[in-house]
Amino acid sequence: MSRKRVPVNMKYQLSNTTSSSDSVLGAVRSFWPLLRHQRAQLVGALVAVVLGSLANLLGPLVIGYTVDQFIETRNFGGVLQAGGVLLVIYIAAAIASYFQTSLMGAVGQRLLFTLRSEIFVKLQSLPLAFFQQNKVGDLISRINNDTDKLNQFFSQGLVQFMSNMFLMVGAAIFLLILNPRLGVAALLPAVVLFFLTQFLSAWIKQANAKSLRAVGGMSAEVSESLENFKLITVFNRRDYFRDRFSEVNEANYQSAISAGIANNTLIPIYGLASNIAQCVVLFYGLMLILQGNLSIGLLVSYVSYVNRFYDPIRQVASIWSTFQVALAGWDRIAEILGLHSDMEVTSTSAKTVAKKTELLRFDHVSFAYDQGKDVLHDISFTLQAGKTYAFVGPTGGGKTTIASLMSRLFDPTKGRVLLEGQDIRSISSQTRTQKIGFILQEPFLFSGTIGENILYGNKEFGQLSPKELEKVLADFGLADLLKRFPHGLDVTVGSKGQSLSLGQQQLIAFIRAVLRKPRLLILDEATANIDTMTEQLLDEILAKLSKETTKVIIAHRFNTIENADEIFFVNAGQVKKAGSLKHAMELLLKEKRGS
Repeated sequence: MSRKRVPVNMKYQLSNTTSSSDSVLGAVRSFWPLLRHQRAQLVGALVAVVLGSLANLLGPLVIGYTVDQFIETRNFGGVLQAGGVLLVIYIAAAIASYFQTSLMGAVGQRLLFTLRSEIFVKLQSLPLAFFQQNKVGDLISRINNDTDKLNQFFSQGLVQFMSNMFLMVGAAIFLLILNPRLGVAALLPAVVLFFLTQFLSAWIKQANAKSLRAVGGMSAEVSESLENFKLITVFNRRDYFRDRFSEVNEANYQSAISAGIANNTLIPIYGLASNIAQCVVLFYGLMLILQGNLSIGLLVSYVSYVNRFYDPIRQVASIWSTFQVALAGWDRIAEILGLHSDMEVTSTSAKTVAKKTELLRFDHVSFAYDQGKDVLHDISFTLQAGKTYAFVGPTGGGKTTIASLMSRLFDPTKGRVLLEGQDIRSISSQTRTQKIGFILQEPFLFSGTIGENILYGNKEFGQLSPKELEKVLADFGLADLLKRFPHGLDVTVGSKGQSLSLGQQQLIAFIRAVLRKPRLLILDEATANIDTMTEQLLDEILAKLSKETTKVIIAHRFNTIENADEIFFVNAGQVKKAGSLKHAMELLLKEKRGS
């Protein structure tokens, strides 16, 4: 099996640092397009927030008026009337709160659905290089965990944030209107809080970004350990993976502690500011009462408005940390959404006149991995339709790279790959995958039935029932192979085909390729891990292919290429015709002696 290497272009490596949007407005502008279909709900929620805030702001005014006009004059009828007015006001506030919470909850869930869909679609459009450069577990964390942080903010935090902001602004206006001097004294601690919040926001966001990265790292480690659990058991290295998990778990724990400290730093500070403001109002207000410049009822209203101003600030402190978590999550999400594939289909490549028998041609192709020297250097060869070609050579010589370029898993650094005379970069992915089949050393099966796996990606036969599929297999001369599946084609296959033997899995992969009727079939060590009897069955399947199908076999075992029409020897970035099988073996032995 070939080594996993990363292409020279590192543009798909996701960052481990906090990115762009440090400002609230910048972040809102960046994800506002995701809310373009939910503006009606947002407007409705905003109206409910305004109405609820106004209702809550009228309460202290009614209470102050009641104290001055009814309680001091012992007018208990007026007190009851004022109580009824307060009840109506608070019921209206409760109704408004229900609607704003309901609307924003729906907005949050739709945003979550939209985000996850867009991320998944984006991932589908990215080339193989992206997945070689980034861990699957971290990508899963971005799809599940980071999007959920945004959902929590929109469905819970944003509505509270808007409501509290309206309350604060409204309370500040009432404080300044009722008594400007007392209002300024009450609001001075808030000015200090504003600058302190601005100063600490970047630190809070960075702490949360680090925590989210640690969660992604732990997810990646768990994913890798579970995927390789069979290997872990075989080598009895549970201790190694246990120690690795302990390291990432400890890193996650430490970063979570740091994020928790950062998120809760502002809460006690805001509480202290609220208490200081209340003390200022009480002392200053009592002085004004003694001077005859303020009534008792107005002071009661004032204290209530101070609470209406600073209680939301304390809640905003908690919401602000939630917002910073959401921003950190959005940075990680936006990083994926901002990626663009450099392997798009081009429309500028003119079609080259090719011979009728010519299927595929490498035209002065070079390719490099890892910012290093070329793995393939200025190679050219031609494959004719209907022939079988073998590529042999030492490990790391470039055989699998050639196969990857043939199927456009990567693009050449220099030169062109022509399929039927057309630059493969100008052929749509649908047409390319229809014409080219690829069978790997380790076949991949999806969760589903055997029949569904055989028909996967097959537009012509994709909707067939198991009975209809059996007839198609019979027409292709493959009916006898069904005996290898004694329980039928509608049997459910476990995750990654674990319920089937490797030979059965490869059998499904071969049948799947034959039914697609490809013009070019690439076999990358496809028979390396199976027994001789199964290999003979697979050879029988290949014999059912159209005579126009070109087969490319990449193998180390020489018995698999003895019937090839032509053999190429691949080594040190060069490809040359080996002639006979005997000559290919001599070249390989010579290379081994030289190394």
